[in-house]
Amino acid sequence: MVEPTLAQVRALIDELWPEAYAEAWDSVGLTAGDPTERVTSVLLAVDPVDDVIAEAEETGADVLLTHHPLLLRGITSVASDTLKGGQLTRLVRAGIAHIAAHTNADSQLGGVSDALIDALEVPVEGPLVQTAGAPDGVGIGRWGDRAPTTVRALAQTLAEVLPATVTGVRIAGDPDAEVRRIAVCGGAGDGLFDSVREVGADVYVTSDLRHHPATEARDTAHRGAGLPHLIDISHWAAESLWLDRAAELLGTVAAQRGWDLSVRVSTRRTDAWTLRIGQED
Repeated sequence: MVEPTLAQVRALIDELWPEAYAEAWDSVGLTAGDPTERVTSVLLAVDPVDDVIAEAEETGADVLLTHHPLLLRGITSVASDTLKGGQLTRLVRAGIAHIAAHTNADSQLGGVSDALIDALEVPVEGPLVQTAGAPDGVGIGRWGDRAPTTVRALAQTLAEVLPATVTGVRIAGDPDAEVRRIAVCGGAGDGLFDSVREVGADVYVTSDLRHHPATEARDTAHRGAGLPHLIDISHWAAESLWLDRAAELLGTVAAQRGWDLSVRVSTRRTDAWTLRIGQED
């Protein structure tokens, strides 16, 4: 067994979740780290937040591979007394590299949205939006048909398979409506309603549904067949389903190449919300 370099690990990650599949606005790939350094341990997480960086330090990880980028929006300073500068400084001092696989992991076959729709036992027909220049099937979101069920039953399944969060699972529409065609988008997907309607989805599962897009989507539904119904789930919980399959795939291919590489999934909960005060109708 040999210890790969960071450059080799990054190249493997790019093979599994090609950076070319990322959206043009995204920031993926290597954020920090020396490509010549040897790597023995990778920690996977959804978010590169302070608590996850601390876990990487505590567990001796050489690479922190997160779904969300550390540097998505432009910054003008990496001073250690700023949020992003402080996080980068901490990673560099600890000798921990950072790599992001964001919309490239969303788009890739077997990626984030596949993990979500697979949890609902829905055979995939295709993406909601095909990625330009990528093989057929690679793109944002997924949709497919399954045996008839209700919106309520689908939401209950999500409540059972997703990590528990205080915000839970929310429905907009008729909970008892029968549905067959399911569309999903791991992460924030309220910009895809046109695509959801184009594939004729009965129900759309996504995260971070804002008031205006959700109410406009339901009003648009009222003018047609009442579709799609909406199910809103935690952003972190939805995307965390991908981590185990990603870790298994990365670890398996690394072993096939004779690498001495430990791959593990973060145990830290990075959903932002810590308490919900219920209100009776």
